[in-house]
Amino acid sequence: MRAAYYHEFGGPENIEVGTLKVPELQEGEVLVRVMAAGVNPVDNAVLAGWLNSKLPVQFPAIPGWDVAGVVEDRGFSARRFHVGDEVYAYARRPTVQHGTFANYIVLPESYLAHRPKNLAWEAAAGIPLVGLTAYQSLFDAGQLEHGQTVLILGASGGVGSLGIQLAKWKGATVVGVASQKNHAFLKDLGADHTVDYKNTYVGQAVKELFPEGVDLIFDGASGETLQQSLEALKPGGKLVSILNTGEDLDPGIDFQYVFVEPNSRQLEHLRELAEAGSLKVHVSQVYSLNQAAEALRQIASHHTTGKIVVVP
Repeated sequence: MRAAYYHEFGGPENIEVGTLKVPELQEGEVLVRVMAAGVNPVDNAVLAGWLNSKLPVQFPAIPGWDVAGVVEDRGFSARRFHVGDEVYAYARRPTVQHGTFANYIVLPESYLAHRPKNLAWEAAAGIPLVGLTAYQSLFDAGQLEHGQTVLILGASGGVGSLGIQLAKWKGATVVGVASQKNHAFLKDLGADHTVDYKNTYVGQAVKELFPEGVDLIFDGASGETLQQSLEALKPGGKLVSILNTGEDLDPGIDFQYVFVEPNSRQLEHLRELAEAGSLKVHVSQVYSLNQAAEALRQIASHHTTGKIVVVP
């Protein structure tokens, strides 16, 4: 199969495109032909070796944890899906080696869910990592309820854009933080209020909207934006972050760090929401497999609106 891969840690310049063997199918596993693969900032973190202490890497390693594709073959006891079924998955394994920037990937069938039929392959591939991240952050960790108020930092990116829509589906009031040029995009997704992090002190701007503060801060930006936002958290409110692990936070804050886990049941729920029209995926750019390094450079800029995708 053709794949993008790397033999040592570094930057996107380490990415090669060539031929590798299709991974061997084991018991309980499914072979998926990749139709599209989502690109995420964590792909560069893995490539750089920053997560190696938690996620060991075996070379040559193929990047990519998001996939939408077609079931091509099934291992012994893998019978939940049929050959020809259209599926999607968050494909992170305990050891990083066989990613989604390739023609094929082998995954445990427990990772797979039916893909949203009303979305293009590229849009479907953009959901798993960011959709599950937002879902697990807002609902599992954040316990967001109907009628509550949530402040989403980094609201125009992949995670934030899905987070806005999931929070609105739940019946929450949403304040999205992003640069001014992305405010119309946030409103289109359903944000009730928008705040510009560049020319505004975020916490004070939010307190003007909600003097008592917000119930939940969902942090997908961290840094100075997060520090400014903390004064807008109401007493007893919750902070959930996908970037900050809590070292520089007041221990009195009700805080939880989230590193997304594969969850096919939640992916099926996200599919239902997408098919019901409650989730849209904005794909801003599509790259070929030969352009995989370029796609990784783009996601590293942290100025991607919505999702970018690689199509093998």
